[in-house]
Amino acid sequence: MPSLSLPTQPAEPRPPATRRPASVKHLPVNLFASVMGLAGLSIAWRQASRDFELSPVMADIAGHLALVVFALLAVSYLIKAIRHPGAVLAEYRHPVAGNFFGTITIAMLLLSTVLTAMNQMLAILFWTVGAIFTIALCFAITGRLMRGKIDIAHAVPAWFIPGVATLDIVVAGGAMPMAWAHEINMFALAIGTAIALLFFTMIMSRMIHHEPLPASMIPSLLILMAPFEVGFLAYTNFTQHIDTFAGLLFYVGLFIFLAVAPKVFRRGVPFASGWWAISFPMAALALASLKYAAYTQAWPMRVIAAGLLGLLSLAIVVLFAKTIRILLNGQLLAG
Repeated sequence: MPSLSLPTQPAEPRPPATRRPASVKHLPVNLFASVMGLAGLSIAWRQASRDFELSPVMADIAGHLALVVFALLAVSYLIKAIRHPGAVLAEYRHPVAGNFFGTITIAMLLLSTVLTAMNQMLAILFWTVGAIFTIALCFAITGRLMRGKIDIAHAVPAWFIPGVATLDIVVAGGAMPMAWAHEINMFALAIGTAIALLFFTMIMSRMIHHEPLPASMIPSLLILMAPFEVGFLAYTNFTQHIDTFAGLLFYVGLFIFLAVAPKVFRRGVPFASGWWAISFPMAALALASLKYAAYTQAWPMRVIAAGLLGLLSLAIVVLFAKTIRILLNGQLLAG
């Protein structure tokens, strides 16, 4: 028996999807990683100008740009905190995004190095405030993890940011003139090393035994080399010399970069503010390679250092241009 059916009206076309209006409410905290990248670029070019007699112009440009971007982001995020405190709190409590609050304190630490050539007192202020908040955030994030029942899927490279940020205290504070800075640096070096070892084991276990990272988090894979390259910089700044152990740290980080880079720099990974996560690990690698090349005086190492500095410079230019584009078209703050 044939089935009976009511006549249907043709489906009306759906209205095109509309993007939510841009708002400071959607300003992502991970955008402070751009300051880390720009400051790291400035420090790397400053190192190159000292060791290889290059012009310091690039260091000055990147350093001033880092200061401007930090000021703009700091004011904008403060406005977000005042107008939308719930959004900030939700971001902080997020098991992954919350780790990116460490980019604010790391940015302050790196800017203290940039400011050393401009204003010593301001540099000391930035380093002191950055060190205090870095240690406080490290305790807060570690305490949150120690409450237990953490989903292993949340053990991602971003975990390194607030913990290993303590190593950046030493990276920026090795030349601080205060007598008490030495003990702060030793404390930070000890804590950063312990956390780096623990987190590296946990993160690698999660990546080997569980689902791969989503596409939006692929750029953060480069953070895996950060503990080794930042560790190299912290260790050599604290001891004031380069030895075999420092060389081992450098080469492990270089190996991780070479292993992970093909997974990051490929088609199909959409651009978002999270791409800035590649900038400071690359800056740390370039800076470490410059220092190691100056120590070894071997021409292959000098070639590698020059190549990494060029790659870092290109990456920062591309990231900056793409970020300006998504800011102007409203995508960055659309949520």
